[in-house]
Amino acid sequence: MKAIIIEDEELSATHLKFLLNKLEPNIEIIGIYDSIKSSVSAFKSGVTSDLLFLDIHLADGLSFEIFTQQKIEIPIIFTTAYDEYAIKAFRLNSIDYLLKPIGIEELKTALDKFKKYRPQPNSEILDTIANMYQSINKQFKNRFLVKSGENIASVKVEDIAHFISEDGMVLLVTNSGKRYIIDYTLESLEPTLSPEYFFRISRKVILHIDSIKKVSSYFNSRLKLNAPHLAEADAVVSRERVSDFKSWLDR
Repeated sequence: MKAIIIEDEELSATHLKFLLNKLEPNIEIIGIYDSIKSSVSAFKSGVTSDLLFLDIHLADGLSFEIFTQQKIEIPIIFTTAYDEYAIKAFRLNSIDYLLKPIGIEELKTALDKFKKYRPQPNSEILDTIANMYQSINKQFKNRFLVKSGENIASVKVEDIAHFISEDGMVLLVTNSGKRYIIDYTLESLEPTLSPEYFFRISRKVILHIDSIKKVSSYFNSRLKLNAPHLAEADAVVSRERVSDFKSWLDR
């Protein structure tokens, strides 16, 4: 039996290889890859195997991205260090998994299941698992790297008052009123921010909830906000967003 290991932690890859050799002395580990990039490159060059051990989180992203770049017809056993909710997603979709740190008995059970059923990969199942996993484990940004003159600093999201689009640029504005140009559009920025704290009130502004000091009715069925460091003309919730904004405030 031939196997491929995709794992970005050297100790974890070595441990898994040791256990595999102990359980299956005739197994051939034909490749160990530590990134999406190196894995895709290997598969495109024709590397293949009977079984694939796939870590979820790699240094350059979620390993599900591999399948968007290359069709892979290899049964997969996932390896993950993540919580029970993600594991339930794997169970529901009949995909084997191993929870790190991997134990020899769990590995033996997974190998026995593989040998008995020889499951074939299913692109719809992989897509479902990827979507469930990303939904469960979605990571929002905790900080932003900004530049001021020759200096570079990190701004925590709790120190951000709002983001605003001005003259083709997007500015990060802090609670103290400092303004930094960041390399985002509001459209690309919005999915990276936790909806628990941030809301896009208009085409121009994404606002942190702690910046809202007062909400008032405004003409044309809109709402007007009192928010520090936000100009009066920009502190208006657009009419089409009013209903969602009220629901967001009422969570």
